[in-house]
Amino acid sequence: MAREVVTGISVSTGIAIGKAYFLNRSISSNLPRQTVPEHMVAGEKERLVYAFTEAVKELAAVRLKVPAELKEHQLIIDSHLMMLKDPKLSKSAIKYIDDLCINAEWALDKAVNDLEKAFGVLEDKYIRERMQDVSQVAQRVQAKLIGGEAILSPIEGRAVLMAHDLSPADTIELEINKLMAFVTTLGGKTSHTGILARTLNIPALVGAEKLENSVVDGDLVIVDGLSGKIIVDPDEEELEHYHNLQSQFETYQGTIIRSCQLPAETEDGYRVQVLANIELSEEVSAVINNGGEGIGLFRTEYAYLNRSDLPDEEELAEKYIELATIMSPRKVVLRTLDLGADKFMSYFGPLDEANPAMGLRAIRFCLKHKDLFHTQLRAILRASTCGNVSVMFPMISGLKEIHQAKDALERAKVELTAEGIDYDHDMQVGIMIELPAAVMIAEILAQEVDFFSIGTNDLIQYSIGIDRTNPHVSYLYQPLHPAIVRSIKYVVDAGHRAGIGVSLCGEVASDPYCVPILMGMQIDSLSLTPQAIPGIKRILRQLRMPECKQLLKEVLHCRTVAQINKLVTKNIYKKYPEELMFFASLLDNDDIAG
Repeated sequence: MAREVVTGISVSTGIAIGKAYFLNRSISSNLPRQTVPEHMVAGEKERLVYAFTEAVKELAAVRLKVPAELKEHQLIIDSHLMMLKDPKLSKSAIKYIDDLCINAEWALDKAVNDLEKAFGVLEDKYIRERMQDVSQVAQRVQAKLIGGEAILSPIEGRAVLMAHDLSPADTIELEINKLMAFVTTLGGKTSHTGILARTLNIPALVGAEKLENSVVDGDLVIVDGLSGKIIVDPDEEELEHYHNLQSQFETYQGTIIRSCQLPAETEDGYRVQVLANIELSEEVSAVINNGGEGIGLFRTEYAYLNRSDLPDEEELAEKYIELATIMSPRKVVLRTLDLGADKFMSYFGPLDEANPAMGLRAIRFCLKHKDLFHTQLRAILRASTCGNVSVMFPMISGLKEIHQAKDALERAKVELTAEGIDYDHDMQVGIMIELPAAVMIAEILAQEVDFFSIGTNDLIQYSIGIDRTNPHVSYLYQPLHPAIVRSIKYVVDAGHRAGIGVSLCGEVASDPYCVPILMGMQIDSLSLTPQAIPGIKRILRQLRMPECKQLLKEVLHCRTVAQINKLVTKNIYKKYPEELMFFASLLDNDDIAG
């Protein structure tokens, strides 16, 4: 039996068995914290500025060393460089030196702590996790302040890399051919560690809080990227089990990758589009390599984050044109900014709202900040001539918002026409259905747009009234709640009656337990993470529409979540036991077990 089992969050699937190698970059506990005489304050400020300058030079040098297999991730290094050059962090630290007469290391630590507190109260998980990037950047500056060099020890043989935190630059400086898996104490589902691990096709876990107390250098460990476990010092029986599981998983992966470029079509010929949700253009190759037929949701927020100014039209247009050109003739759906009080943008600063999830965000934020919205719409229109581009407005609650958003789009068109700038006059316009209000008037909204995209993550949250990141109520997050199933079906039917396509882009789209029910509704397209595409396409290709419709009919007669989960589990396990071994479902395990 294993000495210990540590749990984490799986961000890249697979199984690795090997020796642990710790990357010890944690310097925060050793930072000197001193008050200084007033005459030394100027010197401390100079030290801080110099450390920032040197950190920029060091990271720029790392950028030049990005290996070919990670070239597409160069933008992540660029984002760290941008943070280093942003004066906000250094100015905050300098103010502490001035006000408190403390040394530069302590002042920077306090400035980072302030940001951690600001990020910590934000509701959006993705934005909260960007704090990890700020901490990594600050660590690089601290290393310069204490005279440390960012030199990593060479890894002897292949190893499972363990670290308190792992920056993109760390990864690039390591010998990537020796890495069997990543495990970090910090990090969340959207951390860059996961993106890099998926590119390298190795397992990765983040958020393994007990890691540093449970594992030491040289321990034999099993990293189970399927269930999110690290088995420390396993016994023979566990080793045999995981060697077998590793072999089965590799065989399965090979099978689904070989077939991922085949059409997403049921056995009896019903065709559905399988698209990808991405936020960085460097994820495009993963979309194409995994058989994605386009991008169903491009989150445009990334270009606005971690900077003190706003991107201008040229910068945005360049990014959108590049994306549309690479993906052409495949579809690219650009979602307009989904920012707001719960999504930090330095330029505006945090808004004081008691409940930001229901506050000034998404389309509401854009309609209030018309200049910002106008700039983005012009950039999107300019990109529309370079590929199959559509625009999509998030968090629509009623007709007035659609009319205002479309009016803004028309104004941008008129302006571009007057300036002689070309755009696609037939560019499709869609909206996200993620509020119960939008569901209830779906038939009315369908008359106004070219397509719907159902955002199930928010729809479940707002319909059931729960925050799934809140451990006290997360058990209520049930994708197959009767109200959610009925809501999705109502929207699909309303869209089809109006002759428009309906996509689904939340996590439900990548859940094999939910997909047959969605097919029973005759959903037109699914949009999911690139890595989930091969498995979902394989399941789709084994479905038959009469069976899906029958399953949906039975599900609609169920009165409780437990009844639906049991029914779905019974049906799905009979048909796809092999695939489901390697999937983590959103369904409640207690319901499945019962």
